[in-house]
Amino acid sequence: MATTASFSPPLASPSRWSPPSRRLRLRVRAGSSLKEWGDFEDAVRSRDLPRALRFLQSVDVETPPAAAAAGAAVARVALPVPPGRDWEVLDACIDADDMRLVGRAYQFLADRGVLANFGKCKNIVLEGPREVTPTVLKEMTGLEAIKLAPKKWGLSGNSSYVLIGFLGGVSYLLNQGVDVRANLAAILGLVAADAMFLGGTCVAQISCFWPPYKRRILVHEAGHLLTAYLMGCPIRGVILDPFVALRMGIQGQAGTQFWDEKMEKELAEGHLSSTAFDRYCMILFAGIAAEALVYGEAEGGENDENLFRSLCILLDPPLSVAQMANRARWSVMQSYNLLKWHKKAHRAAVKALESGHSLSTVIRRIEEAISSDR
Repeated sequence: MATTASFSPPLASPSRWSPPSRRLRLRVRAGSSLKEWGDFEDAVRSRDLPRALRFLQSVDVETPPAAAAAGAAVARVALPVPPGRDWEVLDACIDADDMRLVGRAYQFLADRGVLANFGKCKNIVLEGPREVTPTVLKEMTGLEAIKLAPKKWGLSGNSSYVLIGFLGGVSYLLNQGVDVRANLAAILGLVAADAMFLGGTCVAQISCFWPPYKRRILVHEAGHLLTAYLMGCPIRGVILDPFVALRMGIQGQAGTQFWDEKMEKELAEGHLSSTAFDRYCMILFAGIAAEALVYGEAEGGENDENLFRSLCILLDPPLSVAQMANRARWSVMQSYNLLKWHKKAHRAAVKALESGHSLSTVIRRIEEAISSDR
């Protein structure tokens, strides 16, 4: 991706002479002052996307059609946009109720050349074989299909050693005459209640304090984010706090909210094209693919698989079990290769999320990483 080289043009000097036939009659839009950028910052802080977007559109350079027809270039010029300031409009997307407005924010920045690589891979769903057997999947990714399947109980990698250590510790305490059975029963009861009523949110919140677990979540969500961005689907936000995810109705412990306008329109019309479905599935399985790329196998992604199955049932005709398995393998293979081609950008996204940066900063890091990788 190209770096953010273009924002808004500098304020032209009214004293510079030019031939009368080409002289620009500059009109500075009333109220466009440095003080007004404080209003923009306030809109971003309050997550008021409509107000933030209106302000950016007000300082954009325009040439009225009537003036162009008259042969005179009459420009409406605002003060120069401070470097990186226009990116901040993306941070106001998280509370937007209208996803079309989120889409307009991304399109506005893309039209200004800021989001140079937004949607650059949207046609990738048309490429490659459609039938992906486990053998083909291994040839293309070097991984067995089982490595790309979420672990239902989390007993893989380091988690299995944690379980063994926990059971060993309980056994040791019992052998030492310390009866922990009552406390253990209470803990297991609380865990069961958390799983039934809160979807495991409390356990997830506690687990996030374990650095390896937290980083795996970041790797997973960065995969969703980067793939959605490259496929041209606006991202509303990345939720990493389990309790915030619960309040926003997100299944699982974290989530990346993106929007596919084409898919939404087709579903409203009662049909779904293969292209739109494939693009959505690629983004859906990108978290699993990201984990496999970084760790050699996937642990998370069970909710992604459940969402995929529920969508397959809505198709007309619905996919068979064999067709669903093939579509899942195709999707994860495509996402895996896409992330492999943009490995540097994925690492940049993970690092930015790990540092607690906002969405606009994460996307800037993605753009900078792809630009420097060319």
